[in-house]
Amino acid sequence: MTAAPDKPIVEFQDASFSLPTNTSPIIDHLNLTVSNGETLVLLGESGCGKTTTLKLINRLLTPTSGEVIVEGKSTTSWNPIELRRHIGYVIQEGGLFPHFTIGRNVGLVPELLAWPAQKITERSRELLQLVGLDPDKFSERYPRELSGGQRQRVGVARALAADPSLLLLDEPFGALDPLTRASVQKEFAELTRRMNKTAVLVTHDVREALLLGDRIALMDAGKIVLLETPAGFERSDHPKARAYLETVQLERK
Repeated sequence: MTAAPDKPIVEFQDASFSLPTNTSPIIDHLNLTVSNGETLVLLGESGCGKTTTLKLINRLLTPTSGEVIVEGKSTTSWNPIELRRHIGYVIQEGGLFPHFTIGRNVGLVPELLAWPAQKITERSRELLQLVGLDPDKFSERYPRELSGGQRQRVGVARALAADPSLLLLDEPFGALDPLTRASVQKEFAELTRRMNKTAVLVTHDVREALLLGDRIALMDAGKIVLLETPAGFERSDHPKARAYLETVQLERK
């Protein structure tokens, strides 16, 4: 997928999502755009609708009403498999297949897209190098042989393998210890800027949101209650934003 510079990659147009057993919608008339090259962070407490929003983008879920548009086309018009193969997806611990080598984990999507074997190998090695893992040392290892931070780097490499224009990240760094998390966050921020990738990242960590986001969408009960740049978020008088910022101030004391 290649987006025109002046067109959003993702659009939510009055999109809602409900389960038949729920009286309240999980996503409630959401209107949102994600611009080409930006990192949008979905911030909020558990159950606020962050992950559901992410799943609506790659059509793991479809809206009950309204539309979600990716690259100018409604997700319901996409072939779901084709759509997901064009989106990089990163979860905690990278979501790696334990019985595949690191090299094959990274090359999985190109393999599904029937790339030539030599091209897959070259791409896998290139991306391992890009995320700071020597391919000569790591390509033939298995996930169990890597640290948490190394597995997360492999997860990012795999998400980038088919050169998607859009990355979706669901609490990708939450399982890492603080020092490793800070290191991988910094590397990810530099990587997305250098490669001009568009990303939607889910987190409940306001420090991560302030560090990685070009904009922060603060969610509550399926709605966006504040949409701001990191600087605007820090200046906001919204009570939920202030509550998040107070947790950072307390940790610094």
